[in-house]
Amino acid sequence: MTRGRFVVFEGIDACGKTTQARRVAEALGARFAFEPGDTDLGAELRRWLLDAAAPMSPVTESLLMLADRSHHVFAVIEPTLAAGTHVVADRFAASTVAYQGYGRGLDLGLVEAATALAIGACRADLTVLLDIAPEVADERRRRDHRDRFESADLAFHERVRAGYRALAAADPDHWVVLDGAGEREAVDADVDAALRATGWFRG
Repeated sequence: MTRGRFVVFEGIDACGKTTQARRVAEALGARFAFEPGDTDLGAELRRWLLDAAAPMSPVTESLLMLADRSHHVFAVIEPTLAAGTHVVADRFAASTVAYQGYGRGLDLGLVEAATALAIGACRADLTVLLDIAPEVADERRRRDHRDRFESADLAFHERVRAGYRALAAADPDHWVVLDGAGEREAVDADVDAALRATGWFRG
């Protein structure tokens, strides 16, 4: 049986990645996945992770994210890929490096090593970064101060964005960077063109 392929959409909050991941998954007949919270265990971890009222160190935040991801790989992603079904995910390994490494200032080497432990041999075949400025993201949604990440200041989101761009620049064979600030139809077209160019879509 041919193994499924794994594409991930990344970016700062409100970049449009969830919308695109869902749309592409439907178009491909793929399994839509998301992090954190795509399993019963993950849903409990997500509740703690997003609750801004629950004090949490950057290290704790990182380890909880990785616990969710490790279980997600074990329970959802790897079994689906092994069964020959594509997976399209809203966030994966790069999120922890961008948010907790670049954003929170944790040692990048340690974050990357812990992430590698969490995901094992599971790697995205393609990561699509929808790049937008934090100011544009703020215009798209009312910031939820109950959410640990949405309530962070613009400087935090600038660091996260810079982290994503650095990760993409370091691995151009597996990353595509697209402007996520345009109108929905234009972003749809750009995503589809990028996927066709990498062999995901035909025609």
